[in-house]
Amino acid sequence: MIKKAIEESIRVKQKFLNDISLLMLVKSAAEYCIEALEQDGKILLCGNGGSASDAQHIAAELSGRFQYDRKPLYAEALHVNTSFLTAVANDYSYDVVYSRMVEAAGRPGDVLIALSTSGNSANVVNAVKQAKKQHMITIGLTGAGGGLLAKLCELCIQVPSENTARIQETHILIGHVICEKIEKTIFPQ
Repeated sequence: MIKKAIEESIRVKQKFLNDISLLMLVKSAAEYCIEALEQDGKILLCGNGGSASDAQHIAAELSGRFQYDRKPLYAEALHVNTSFLTAVANDYSYDVVYSRMVEAAGRPGDVLIALSTSGNSANVVNAVKQAKKQHMITIGLTGAGGGLLAKLCELCIQVPSENTARIQETHILIGHVICEKIEKTIFPQ
């Protein structure tokens, strides 16, 4: 079982690696982020469950540090304010917890990275819709097919798998690659 899971993870990543169009999407995603950050913008991220953890992980790599010491970058996962999240879910609906925060924090030229293995999570989809209204750049990280996010986002990186664990493992790899490109471009050593 252990060997099979690791082999499956490697197969998904190898399939991703062999798809030049997917690699170009990762490059474009990093370039959008770099442009926003260089213009004093920010990167907002959202997702549910493991995707929320990945969103927070990527935000921490950017706002803290990734591979070396440098100035912090403005990146934030939208679920980290639990009082806001639970109040909005209770008073309105869980479907709008991220779109309300995007409405409050997002500015034209900022980037929203929306993580959803299915591409159909209502609160994530609504966040993208709100971000587009505010002239933000929207980047989706999904699994195969891309769901609604594939149609809504300027750029949607679809991991070639339908297995949630394998998709999330690849999402964090993509996140790390984007962080590395951002860090080395904005803060070259």
